Amino acid sequence: MKKSILLIILLLTFQGCATWYGIKKDSSDAWKATKETTGKAYDSTKEAIHEATE
Repeated sequence: MKKSILLIILLLTFQGCATWYGIKKDSSDAWKATKETTGKAYDSTKEAIHEATE
C-alpha cells in the first residue's frame, strides 16, 4: 500500500514538472511571435502615418 501511494505521488510530481517546462516553452514561443508581429505592425503604422502627413 505504501509503495502504491509513493508511486502515485512520484508520478504526479514528475508529470507536474513536465507540464511546467512545457508551459514555460510555449509561453516563450508565444512571446517571441508576439514581439515579431508587434514590431511589424508598429513599422507599417509608422510608415502609413509618415506617408499620410507628407
